[in-house]
Amino acid sequence: MSVAETLDPGGEPVLPPRRQQASTVPLDADGNPIPERRHLIGFFIMVVGMFMAILDIQIVASSLSEIQAGLGAAPDEIGWVQSSYLIAEVIIIPLSGWLSQVISTRWLFVISCAGFTLASFACAFAWSIESMIAFRVAQGFLGGAMIPTVFATSYFVLGRNNPRASILMGLIATMGPTLGPTLGGWITSALSWHWLFLLNIGPGILVATSVALLMDIDKPNLKLLKGFDLAGIIAVAVFLGSMQFVLEEGAKNDWFESDEIVLFTSLAVGGGLWFFWRSFTYASPVIDLRVFANKNFAIGCAVTFAVGFGMYGSVYILPLFLGRVSGYNSYDIGTVLAITGLCQFLATPVAGIFARKFDTRLVLGFGLFLFAVGVYLNTFLTSESGFADMVLPQAVRGFGIMLCMIPTNMLALGAVGVHEVKNASGLFNLMRNTGGAFGLAAINTMLTDRLAHHVARLSEAVNPARWIATERLDMLSSYMGTLYGGTMDGDKAALLMVQRQVLREAYVLAFTDVLLIMAVIFFAILLLIPLMRRPLTAAPVAADH
Repeated sequence: MSVAETLDPGGEPVLPPRRQQASTVPLDADGNPIPERRHLIGFFIMVVGMFMAILDIQIVASSLSEIQAGLGAAPDEIGWVQSSYLIAEVIIIPLSGWLSQVISTRWLFVISCAGFTLASFACAFAWSIESMIAFRVAQGFLGGAMIPTVFATSYFVLGRNNPRASILMGLIATMGPTLGPTLGGWITSALSWHWLFLLNIGPGILVATSVALLMDIDKPNLKLLKGFDLAGIIAVAVFLGSMQFVLEEGAKNDWFESDEIVLFTSLAVGGGLWFFWRSFTYASPVIDLRVFANKNFAIGCAVTFAVGFGMYGSVYILPLFLGRVSGYNSYDIGTVLAITGLCQFLATPVAGIFARKFDTRLVLGFGLFLFAVGVYLNTFLTSESGFADMVLPQAVRGFGIMLCMIPTNMLALGAVGVHEVKNASGLFNLMRNTGGAFGLAAINTMLTDRLAHHVARLSEAVNPARWIATERLDMLSSYMGTLYGGTMDGDKAALLMVQRQVLREAYVLAFTDVLLIMAVIFFAILLLIPLMRRPLTAAPVAADH
């Protein structure tokens, strides 16, 4: 019996009575459905497409300078190569649940993957920064729809509360952001920045074609176009797009000192109020927020928001520290980040065993604790720290990420009804990405403030009234004055050297402050775990509408 046969003509799921399930849906020893081989193959091919979409969020991060040079872009423009993708992705992710109900999971994924592939090709041949931004918007908009679609499909193919589904989703969702900057740097160094996008072409064509042939797990429900909530779509686009813009650009423009930030903040507030009012009053809202009435799902979204904060934030702040303080190049930074990726991979089977053997709430709490400890261990890094000093913090954090992602998926998405999975999957993924956006904005703001604070404090200590500082300056001045046969102004050179040392140590202290705050946030999230309940007993999931 195929999955599609359990749906009525409108696409709504028709689940057999509990007592009949054993005779109609084959189950494994754990009570999960045994999928057809073609659906299982098709699902793993979909995972490849999702990995491409997640990887492309961060793959340009370490190659922005090369892209800037290739396109002749200004320094304040090149950041939009990454920001434009994120803004478009954040808008489409929550809408994907409704779209998959209208045109079916298969055709939403196929259209998204094919469009993502075409947009990738266009990005590789962009002729200006404006064209690159336009193509990255298309790439993010189309690629973003694949992510929650695969999350939802995992539950239909592998079953509710199946650790295997959560393991795979958690591994892909965490490995993409971790490997993106590393892989991007290597590709650009070995080939050119164009290949960051060209490498999507072959896999994209293969994935789109295979899914079109294999994944008939549900049918379109064109009845949903009746009473089409166009106003709700406009509201969510204005709300999420404006909010993402403010979070991306706020720290660069000194927040509300900028008229542009004030304008987009106003649009975000107005769009948000319109969206929430529409969601709770319209008969068939495009995004149904009533799923947050489920306590497990609501707390799970809060946890995944924090995980997004920590995951994207740590991938962002560590390369900054290594580049600005330790003087590492992109290859060395990628090598350090690879430790986290390797440990995430090694932690995957361990997390799966824990999820099957122990209460998933305890596994989640242990994961949050490890993540907090891993971030906290980074606060002991100094300007003199070497590679060996960075192994343990990154390893602990890598294990912690996997032990957070897998049980969070099971506790949150495993608690909602079968008819809510697609909508819930979009909102769940949105919360993780939004957590990352808030995290990057908060980190940039805190770094700026704490750096200014520590520079001022350290500069106060370097003055003529302190004999140690005067003695140090005299020694440096004498040394620098004789270094090049007396041709260098020793006093100026010594002062410049001291200023650099002050700035470097101020950076160390600023990074330490931010990392400590991140660790405290993760310790605080532990207080939410006792409020969650155990997930529902595994049951076959036919398909959503």
